[in-house]
Amino acid sequence: MYNYGEFPKYVSAQKKRENVQKTIEELKKKNPNIKPVTIDGKKLAKTWWGEAWNKNLESYSDYSSRIVRGRSYVRRGAVLDLEISKGNIMAVVQGSSSKPYKIEINIGPLSKNVWENIIKDCAGKIASLQELIEGNFPKVLAELFTGQGNGLFPSPKEIKLNCSCPDAANMCKHVASALYGVGARLDDNPALFFELRNINMDELISIAVNKESTKLLEKSKIKSSRVIKEDDVSEMFGIQMEMGAEMESETKE
Repeated sequence: MYNYGEFPKYVSAQKKRENVQKTIEELKKKNPNIKPVTIDGKKLAKTWWGEAWNKNLESYSDYSSRIVRGRSYVRRGAVLDLEISKGNIMAVVQGSSSKPYKIEINIGPLSKNVWENIIKDCAGKIASLQELIEGNFPKVLAELFTGQGNGLFPSPKEIKLNCSCPDAANMCKHVASALYGVGARLDDNPALFFELRNINMDELISIAVNKESTKLLEKSKIKSSRVIKEDDVSEMFGIQMEMGAEMESETKE
């Protein structure tokens, strides 16, 4: 602990990592199932999912100037545990205090209008959804996921943040590190994104396919209505089709 006006005692990055590892080992004694976030290499995320999550968070002015403070924390392994469930992110982050901080992040459900628009857009992209199921991310769906205010990625107004640290800032570095940790988790398992947003992929695809089928049927009906019926042709020309057929037969004889 240091007095007000004094700089905190310098602790090397190596020492910080050692302290983090020690805390993880202690936590595992109480809960063997904790899931620390580990960053390998220089990049915080490597896949489209992880990178898109991080870019989305950084793109919002509400977060852009503050979320970067969590980068160094997540890099050194300070996110000791991270759990993702429907609309909820729970994390344990090691800060300057000996006792780790607890973070809870709640993400609100998609609005009805956004969900309906997404279903509508997906109906025209059935092939792209198939690619998604197979583990690939089709570029044509990028805007569908990341569109600000109308995509699947959450906006700041949909996110509620809470940390047990004494920092009065809504977006403290511990919360920021947990959010970056989500990006790393999505690298390993993109399906967690759909769980977080409480979206059933099977249901999404099923509805999209039905919408597309309905649209094709409606087009088919419009096309068939343009084909003039025999009775209509007869009426237009003032003759009977059967008589025309008889005259044709007599001519051939």
